[in-house]
Amino acid sequence: MRRIAVPLLAVTVAFVLADSAIVTLALPEILRHLGGTVTQVAWVLIAFNLVLAVLVVPAAWLCTHRDPGPLCAIGVAVFAGASATCALATSMDVLIAARCVQAVGGAVVLVGALELLVAATDERRGVRYWITAGVLGSASGPVVGGMLTDAISWQAIFVVQVPMAVLAVPAALAVRAAPMRHPDPSRPAIAPNLALALLSAALTAALFLLVLLLVEGWGRPPAVAAITVSVVPLAAVVARPLARTLRSGPRSETAAGCLLIAGGLTGLALPPSANLAWTIAPQVLVGLGLGLTVDALTFAALRDRVPRVLHGGWTIGARHAGVVLGLAILTPVFTADLQDAQVPAQEAITSLVLDAPLLTQDKIALAQGLGNRLAEERGRVPDLHPAFAALDVAPAQRLAAGRLERDLDAQLERAASRAFRRSFLIGAGLAAAALLALVPVGRRRPEFDSGPS
Repeated sequence: MRRIAVPLLAVTVAFVLADSAIVTLALPEILRHLGGTVTQVAWVLIAFNLVLAVLVVPAAWLCTHRDPGPLCAIGVAVFAGASATCALATSMDVLIAARCVQAVGGAVVLVGALELLVAATDERRGVRYWITAGVLGSASGPVVGGMLTDAISWQAIFVVQVPMAVLAVPAALAVRAAPMRHPDPSRPAIAPNLALALLSAALTAALFLLVLLLVEGWGRPPAVAAITVSVVPLAAVVARPLARTLRSGPRSETAAGCLLIAGGLTGLALPPSANLAWTIAPQVLVGLGLGLTVDALTFAALRDRVPRVLHGGWTIGARHAGVVLGLAILTPVFTADLQDAQVPAQEAITSLVLDAPLLTQDKIALAQGLGNRLAEERGRVPDLHPAFAALDVAPAQRLAAGRLERDLDAQLERAASRAFRRSFLIGAGLAAAALLALVPVGRRRPEFDSGPS
């Protein structure tokens, strides 16, 4: 068991951190299955990240006074039980409550796994495995969740986590790591943790908002959206070897990463059309920025600070507090922008229907059907196809009806793109603010003299 403990613990860390965003692509399906509004379903994300941000530092403190192995095993068991409850949830309230319990177990798992990975290898490799697993888990969460949702159901997201978590219990118990008490613990690294929080808020726009735009705004299937957003984790994997080749240094890498994320989010705010190809290059920039920043900032926050597990908890807390900050800022903004876009979109739809080469009675029937769809989907981008499917037109008019449907869909796609624009730009501003947080002030101790290799 000790031989496979390291990969099992690393995968468990990746799963826990993937849960911060793994339901992103499943949110539209959860909305349809459990009901509610976009704001309410956002709490499926907010609840997990908020509880994790609040509890991870107390969990780390506990690991400095107790054997982290049994604590990690207990956390894994709690996480697995809560995952099973999420899969069985029949209401939004139950799902959100189970997500909170998931975060309680996840907080203990993350900090306990850090100590166990170091004990099973050495300090540098253990920290490297922990950070890498976290970066890949956070970035790939939406991809995994989207594929499972499209192939099976949104409940499958939580079902698959249960057996993996069960396997991690004996792995946690197989590694012995003594509690690390330090009478004079180091102060948290303010600048790196603040930058991590702001970057996590910015990355929320790249993950949460982009998948909503693809699925809800542009009407793409979850599997297609999942494949599209896989660009981000792939680019993040490439970033580290690229940085080693350039040998630019941790401070320069972090600054470049912040600018890349800001530039990528700006690109996502200004797509020329709803073609998925326009999202690829911005996602590459975001992924490269993610790979360049999170590693270096986490190492800077941990370097020469004791106890290690406590400062690891501060980095996790900062990242997930940033996710909550991003959701708190961006959710009301894009929700309000979607509502504001409804009136001009409806006026454009009305104009297109009136100008269409259809019979008057067909226009009236279609207008009624479209009006019903717009009313039913108020606050969300509507699917207009049912209104056209119910329309009984003469064979000679079918070509015109099909052209009208495509024109209306294109109008809605443009309206959705404009509705998400301000939120993406706010995300870009948060990434730029993370760069400002790293500017040395006064005689503050430099925190990027050395970094990951």
